[in-house]
Amino acid sequence: MDHNLEIFPLLSYIIHHSDPASHAPPSLSTQQSLANRYPLLTNPHVISTLIESIPNTITQTLHVLASLGPRPDPSSVASARAKIAQIRETDSEDAVKDEQIYATVVKLEEVHEGYEKQLRGLEEKLCEVYESAVESLYGGDEVDEEFVEILEMGEDERIDLSDRKLKVFPEALSENVSLVSLNLSRNDLTLLPETISGFEKLEELDVSSNLLKSLPDSFGLLLNLRVLNVSGNKLTYLPESITQCRSLVELDASFNNLACLPANIGYGLLNLERLSIQLNKIRYFPNSICEMRSLKYLDAHMNEIHGLPVAIGRLTSLEVLNVSGNFSDLTELPDTISDLADLKELDVSNNQIRVLPDSFFRLEKLEKVNLDGNPLEFPPQEMINQGAEGVREYMRKRWEDMVEEEQVRSVIEAEKQQGGVTGWLSWGSSIVSNLLSGDTQSGGANKSKDSYMNQLL
Repeated sequence: MDHNLEIFPLLSYIIHHSDPASHAPPSLSTQQSLANRYPLLTNPHVISTLIESIPNTITQTLHVLASLGPRPDPSSVASARAKIAQIRETDSEDAVKDEQIYATVVKLEEVHEGYEKQLRGLEEKLCEVYESAVESLYGGDEVDEEFVEILEMGEDERIDLSDRKLKVFPEALSENVSLVSLNLSRNDLTLLPETISGFEKLEELDVSSNLLKSLPDSFGLLLNLRVLNVSGNKLTYLPESITQCRSLVELDASFNNLACLPANIGYGLLNLERLSIQLNKIRYFPNSICEMRSLKYLDAHMNEIHGLPVAIGRLTSLEVLNVSGNFSDLTELPDTISDLADLKELDVSNNQIRVLPDSFFRLEKLEKVNLDGNPLEFPPQEMINQGAEGVREYMRKRWEDMVEEEQVRSVIEAEKQQGGVTGWLSWGSSIVSNLLSGDTQSGGANKSKDSYMNQLL
């Protein structure tokens, strides 16, 4: 038998059933004890749930333990530690060599203890998984009847099992290969099985408001999935395989503990139109997000975002952008934000933005803008109060003033570089100033001259 798994009876039973050819069964007395303590252990749903909860690394752990040999008995370890303490009181070379021998015994004990601590933790986890599976079976009589009814009537394409207090993914669902829409929201699910990839026709999946800490890697096989809602869970990351769900149009991963998004999310989800990732702990957007040319709605408020990608202007279909509530983390917007030609709503409130990009006026379709809660130096508050149109016109006027100042400065610099030759350059500078300020007092007689000077300049 692997190591001494008799001290982990449930673990040894599940490992044997997961791979009978490689792992021997527990003793008959252990099996009898398990049958008394876990009467539903042989239930297909319960045993499959337990097997799925076993980590892939368990085989490696057992192999390492087996290669270490038997664990030192407690008396030998205690004696070795006492000897080490005595040896350290002397300084002889022989004593140092003896200490290494005893230290090896102690180290071997510590390694065994470390691995067996992992196994104890896994044994406790299996007990919790068993209880959850049994509760699902006992408290789900109505659900089971519904499953039976569905199977008798034929495979239903749309199933709603929300608000059922489910703690384990219903195993009976796996037989419905025609499933198109599945709603498991507002339950107590802690994990989704890898077998969920068997729903090849699935287009809509809602597992929001559960207790999920991760999603299975097999998610990438749901090639027809169009709408995915995993909001309100405890997710710390999204699997990289989700980028293979190329049919996704809507993804809601809000109200989780996400620290980042998959690096290649933008390269895979080219058809995504709505991305909701608010109320997370995201610090940066991956550069690939700028490849989402179909994206129309991006909500990332209440995160820890430090800045928007420089290439954000490539999101040419974006209509709504919300990065409010990132507080001290978000201090500026890139100039390329003005390339979002279809942007209609922008919310950057409650950040630390001091100035808007000079080219902000180019957002011609912008209808709503929220700049509240920022230490803005410009535009002034009276222009902000006028809404998107007021802000846009202010920034446009500011841009024109900047262009005028820069052109005049350039003419003056050129004049200085000519030394004392100031005649026609001074006059040309005056003409440029008049042109840019819209001065028409000179009358039509001077227009042709001004046009000629424009060509010269």
